[in-house]
Amino acid sequence: MHYETRGQGQPVILIHGLFGNIDNLKNLAISLESDFQVTRVDVPNHGLSTHWQHMDYVNLASAFIELLDSLNIEKANFVGHSMGGKIAMAIALLHPKRVSGLVVADIAPVAYQPRHDDVFRALNSLNLSDTDRKRALAHMLEHNIDEGTAQFLLKNLQRSDGGFKWKMNLTGLQQSYPDIIGWPFTKQSQLPWQPFQLPCLFVRGGDSNYVTAEHRQEIIEQFPKVAAKTLNGTGHWLHAQKPEIFNRIVKDFLVQNQSN
Repeated sequence: MHYETRGQGQPVILIHGLFGNIDNLKNLAISLESDFQVTRVDVPNHGLSTHWQHMDYVNLASAFIELLDSLNIEKANFVGHSMGGKIAMAIALLHPKRVSGLVVADIAPVAYQPRHDDVFRALNSLNLSDTDRKRALAHMLEHNIDEGTAQFLLKNLQRSDGGFKWKMNLTGLQQSYPDIIGWPFTKQSQLPWQPFQLPCLFVRGGDSNYVTAEHRQEIIEQFPKVAAKTLNGTGHWLHAQKPEIFNRIVKDFLVQNQSN
């Protein structure tokens, strides 16, 4: 798994969301590096990390435990956005002794309905051998992708042999999508998970529909010592829309958690 580490102090692992990469939480990393040892990662099937034919939260959690072992880290704080938040939660539920703190940004520990069909259609239908960044953006807009999301997705374009290719493993992501939007940690699950008993923080966007009142019970059952904050005037990309406030909220929680 590709990663970058900077700073000194208690370890913090930052995990990006679906279609993202190591730079998505770079602004947060910079704000934390004066007090923490911060490791940013490319999740498998993203950026420069290994391509997996199939990815699910149990195997992703194991991959992050292997990363901790390779870095000689006994336990770390985990901060994840969207899919990255689900990965962080899976680590906490399956490997609680390796987690000293948990921050989850705009995602709940629940299964979601598909909401990326237009994105997959747009990505799959882009002619990578005959395009440029301007035409690629126009293509995304024609497929009902808003400009902000389109610009985010097109960060995955990489020049290759006179054309372009995707840095991400688009095929692997699409095959794994039911597991990415799913959630295996239920009362009926045979997985060896237990509710995470340390303090954790959930931060949601006030205009986002990813974390709603109907998710409250599932969150409390799995993370009984949860605290929650809402960033008004932000959607799902809360860390990019109000970075200073988001970074301060996360850092305050981590510093307070470190001193307890």
